[in-house]
Amino acid sequence: MTSRSPTSIFRSKLQMLRRASWILFSFLLILTCARLVWAAHAELLPDEAYYYLWAQHPNVCYYSNGPGIALSVLVGTSLLGRCELGVRLLSPFLALGTSLLLYFLARRLYRERIAFWLVVVLNLTPLFNFAACFLTPAPLSLFFWTAAMVCFSLAVQESPNRVPFWALTGFLIGCGFLCDYANAFQLISVLIFLITVTKHRREFRRPGVYVLFGIFCLFLASPIIWNMQHDWIGLVPLSSDIQPHKHLPARFSALFQFIGYQLAVCSPLFLIAMITALFGSIPRAFRSSKVAFLLSFSLPILLIGLIAIFEHLTQPSWVTLGFVSLSLLAVAWWLDVPPQNRILRIVAVVAVAIAGASSLLALGTDQLRIAGINLSYSSDPSASLHGWKTGAAEIERFRSAFEQKLGEPVFLIGNQYQTAAIVSFYLRDPRVDDPGHPPIYIPESQNIENEFSFWPRYDEFVEPADKSEINSLFSEQAGVNPFINRTALYITDSPEEAPPQNLQNSFTRWELVDHFQVNRRDEPLHQFRIFACYQYQTLPL
Repeated sequence: MTSRSPTSIFRSKLQMLRRASWILFSFLLILTCARLVWAAHAELLPDEAYYYLWAQHPNVCYYSNGPGIALSVLVGTSLLGRCELGVRLLSPFLALGTSLLLYFLARRLYRERIAFWLVVVLNLTPLFNFAACFLTPAPLSLFFWTAAMVCFSLAVQESPNRVPFWALTGFLIGCGFLCDYANAFQLISVLIFLITVTKHRREFRRPGVYVLFGIFCLFLASPIIWNMQHDWIGLVPLSSDIQPHKHLPARFSALFQFIGYQLAVCSPLFLIAMITALFGSIPRAFRSSKVAFLLSFSLPILLIGLIAIFEHLTQPSWVTLGFVSLSLLAVAWWLDVPPQNRILRIVAVVAVAIAGASSLLALGTDQLRIAGINLSYSSDPSASLHGWKTGAAEIERFRSAFEQKLGEPVFLIGNQYQTAAIVSFYLRDPRVDDPGHPPIYIPESQNIENEFSFWPRYDEFVEPADKSEINSLFSEQAGVNPFINRTALYITDSPEEAPPQNLQNSFTRWELVDHFQVNRRDEPLHQFRIFACYQYQTLPL
């Protein structure tokens, strides 16, 4: 029996690594192409259509978020036009970038095998696939969170000229902050790691950490400028959220709802694996800087999220940012558990299979109906992916017939911002009354609710071309309202018997003029009601 030389063993292992890398990269390439095809054919979510409207109203910042999501939509639609793929173009590529960054981080901290399975498992979970197929703040936030984490791992290594990595970390956290304000929690993770790991406390005597925070502070200019222009109205939702709910059953109900949601979007076995690794790794954090690093970027944001859920009954989506490092910790934990017995491998295969099947079902529950499982669309979360194009076409057909009968154009009002956004996106002729106006308004209100409150509205008074048109009896109204005496069509996808009271008060009369139902596979999907509201008069001040 001949023994192999060290050189041949090294070459053999190198070939295996290359083979595994090519398999993984091919998997990611095929998956990215599949996501692009899916994104091009699936209808938009109402929130995606809402962000498309943001892109049509560029601003330094927005009421509820930074400009990152609007810029991303603007890039895609500038390249491909007003279509589903144009809106979602960046999402599959952001998911690809996040996967490659995690692969690099896992290889750097552990080894090739852990990096390989981390990327595979993560790309099969419903949570990551959802972020990879839809353009919401989530894929942007996840990408910049991961990129900043990778860059920070390079910044704390013992090597010369590390200041550029500190600066780049601050830049990436700032970019993530402009996509989702929750990315600022990463600064807490940085401080916790530097404080808890003894050998890295000396970084506070070096310039790097201060460069990081200094560059991040530059990104605060965007929300500060916007709030200065709007009397600091952006702080109102923050102050209104600090009122605690004291009923203990409601708190536990919110907590259990959050846990149930995470079981669905993370795959049950994978979530259990992450929780087990989280608690099992805490004692090891005092002996391993790698474990301390990963826990620093997961445990703080998870605890903050749980406090927000328990105290304020919210369901913060940004909690999933903590799953980035926690997923790496879980894969490393379970692949290192001795012994690697047959039962554990079977459980791992089942976990991966369940995750992949859950992703397919999350993106299209019609497969269950094909299999004979009767699932009502009223209880199906994916129902919001279907029927909007058909509904918008019927609304547009009715508007044309109604205007022809009325003899004058009407303007449209949606019952909520999601309905207004998604219907306006799928109108073939999304006409606007004046530049800057949305194609469909929401009911007028004195409360600041969303971005529609900052765009031109039908209840606003504008400066007239002819100064003689100003009514001197209303000197507090500096202008005229061009919508006076016009007719509106109020569109709702809720079972309302009448328009809201503020619309009834601001129009002379109203009537239900049409109602229809959008079906899918002979099952009711959406119900629309259209009310004609005649002779707009504005609400009294």
